[in-house]
Amino acid sequence: MNLISLQNIDISFGGLPVLADAELHIEKGEKICLIGRNGEGKSTLLKIIEGSLQPDGGKIQRSSGLKTALLSQEFDLTDAGTIFEVVSAGLGDLTDLLTRHHAISQELTENSPSELMTELQQVEDKLEHCGGWQAQQRVETILSKLELSPDLAFNNLSGGFKKRVMLAQALVKDPDILLLDEPTNHLDLASIAWLEQFLLNSEYTLVFITHDRFLADKIATRILDLDRGRLTSWPGNMRQYLQKKDEVLEIEALHAKKFDKKLSQEEKWIRQGIKARRTRNEGRVRELLELRSKRKERREKSVRANIQITEGESSGKIVARAKNISFQYEGSPLIDNFSTTIFRGDRVGIIGPNGCGKTTLLKILLGKLQQDTGTVDLGVNLNIAYFDQLRMQLDEEKSVADNVGEGKEIITVNGRNKHILGYLKDFLFTPDRARSPVKILSGGERNRLLLAKLFTKPANVLVLDEPTNDLDVETLELLEEITLQFKGTVLLVSHDRAFLNNVVTNCLVFEGNGTVQEYAGGYDDWLMQKKSEEVHSSVVKEKKSKKKKSSEKIRKLNFKEKFELEELPISIEKMEKEQEEIFALMADPAFYQESGEKVSSVKKRSEELEKMLEQAFSRWEELESIQNL
Repeated sequence: MNLISLQNIDISFGGLPVLADAELHIEKGEKICLIGRNGEGKSTLLKIIEGSLQPDGGKIQRSSGLKTALLSQEFDLTDAGTIFEVVSAGLGDLTDLLTRHHAISQELTENSPSELMTELQQVEDKLEHCGGWQAQQRVETILSKLELSPDLAFNNLSGGFKKRVMLAQALVKDPDILLLDEPTNHLDLASIAWLEQFLLNSEYTLVFITHDRFLADKIATRILDLDRGRLTSWPGNMRQYLQKKDEVLEIEALHAKKFDKKLSQEEKWIRQGIKARRTRNEGRVRELLELRSKRKERREKSVRANIQITEGESSGKIVARAKNISFQYEGSPLIDNFSTTIFRGDRVGIIGPNGCGKTTLLKILLGKLQQDTGTVDLGVNLNIAYFDQLRMQLDEEKSVADNVGEGKEIITVNGRNKHILGYLKDFLFTPDRARSPVKILSGGERNRLLLAKLFTKPANVLVLDEPTNDLDVETLELLEEITLQFKGTVLLVSHDRAFLNNVVTNCLVFEGNGTVQEYAGGYDDWLMQKKSEEVHSSVVKEKKSKKKKSSEKIRKLNFKEKFELEELPISIEKMEKEQEEIFALMADPAFYQESGEKVSSVKKRSEELEKMLEQAFSRWEELESIQNL
């Protein structure tokens, strides 16, 4: 079923077209990943699909009653209330009624004033009239499905849970098409894994933008590529797309080369003068004019960033050695009795949930923060380039060029003098952009700028704290390449699973309660080792259980127990005979003519025999069960 069709869509914002003659048809149940370089117009396309932005030209056909919901990558909810209030806001006009009903329900007690009961009745009448009960049930179902507590304050949540709440707000609209703009940005691995599983299991029709290659590869049934205003569709996942895209670009480059060669030949011919203007050559002249027009319209593939690290002299063999280090924050252990040695050339990934202490560990290992206990010994001749996730090294008010060149027009990189604008061009900053203040840059541009700033200085230790946020796939792959080529030591904090797999040689993983465990290999290697450990632990427990049962099974009766077992039937027989005699005595009416002391004594003996027989039978059963093992 076709939900929406975009035909010949054009849109621009004063410069080159963001979308030119774009075609898109979305079928029910599809999971479409939209990719392209930063600034290509991916978010613009989502807004056109949503309906909040109208194109300059073209036609949009929507199925009757089509509902869309957009989860933006940025959201500003400074004065947000509870989770229930934020999620209910996705219902539009019903929001106030539902949030008030929820608030009154929470306030109600046995001694509530009649005014509150009256207001509750009025709110319920209005909800009944406008179909609000179904909407409320939808909110409660979504909250339960996404494991969200309705009365928690939104502003007290972690970034991952805030994203989950905003997803819930989008879902309560019950959309036919769910639009997600960078849903994994700034999420930790646990949150990404949860979101991935949720999207895999959901029946929503999805159009999502992501630079998370793992997510795209696992979720997408089709890739949409936005490149130089052109929208192309590629069936399959990210891996298949990347292979086919490279082939198409090679063919495109070959055609462009042939085209340019022919144009060059025709330009030489036209310059021959009068000969080219003869009547019989008018057709060739018209063809040249068409070639010129096509060449003018052609948009070249954007130049790839030319990122290079300025490598310093080698450090010592040992970069850092930590022994039994611990660190607490507000009484809670972030790192507990952790030891490791980092050697020159190691590429170490640091993995863990947001707020667990990854950046703290980095700073301790680099000697920038003092641990509570334990020792850290740093190696010799360390030149550290530190990429911090908050980009604190950038001055928001200064221009891009001034942040890197520090007022100089000529900088020295890898022993060569380079003009600052030429150097920034390698990092995809045009001259105009290079003169712009940092505060107007996008997240991806700021990351590229910080890399440009860091790589002007010689380094033999590269520290990257969340460098992959906001970077497009192409720049991510380039950063992977240069990190792999770097001959020094790399310390990397990242939630990008593909980046971790492709770059690191070992991982330091935060496993809770201050425990940091070291694993060989990347992200997938850690998961396999962790799974293997869990399986091994399970096997050991099972073996211990079997051993215990086995030891119980092979238990034999000792000599004393064998004698006891042989004697028990004889003893039971004697007690039963005595019990029968007592029963016969007590059945005789004359017995009760005896003295009270004698009657009491016989009754007491009867009760003793009852208990003794019960114990004897129990012991007999126990000994026989051991004998029969």
